[in-house]
Amino acid sequence: MQSNILICGVGGQGIVLTSKLIAAAAMAHDIPVMSAETIGMAQKGGSVFSFLRLGDDLYCPMFPERSADLIIGFEPAEAVRMLPYLKDGGKVVVNTHPIMPVTATLSGSDYTGSEMLDYLKRNAGDVLLVDGDKACEELGSPKVLNMVMLGAAVRNDVIPFSVDDIEDIMKKTVKPQFHELNSKALRY
Repeated sequence: MQSNILICGVGGQGIVLTSKLIAAAAMAHDIPVMSAETIGMAQKGGSVFSFLRLGDDLYCPMFPERSADLIIGFEPAEAVRMLPYLKDGGKVVVNTHPIMPVTATLSGSDYTGSEMLDYLKRNAGDVLLVDGDKACEELGSPKVLNMVMLGAAVRNDVIPFSVDDIEDIMKKTVKPQFHELNSKALRY
């Protein structure tokens, strides 16, 4: 069995770390995995996405449109941008908090993200909305959005690992002083 996961957002949200944690969890369970990130625009506010493929007979980390089992969108517009990759019956886990694009800021446009969330609900089928802003505020740090999103995806059975699996990998990956906060975020 294969699983295709696409993680997307903007620079500074922790997309690459999230991808590495899922890949490491797969390897810990002897599941073949391939990944590829687009991080050239990873400065704060730039589009970032990561492709992950889990399973046997993998030959390339990228996958074609209409074949993602899951999209984890850390930003609503980025989730909409990647929606062509979602297969019929695929799932979307999306943060409801938008990040104002630089172009919108410069032009004086208003972007609340609500139109993107409405579009996802109309066109993606199975969508889980996560109030990442509220979670990070309650946890006391904006830097744990990635763990909040990953935890939501795991708890809703859209990633084939448990929260404990991801937590074990996280503790091997991030500095010890961040373990407790990241554990709380995974379980939020």
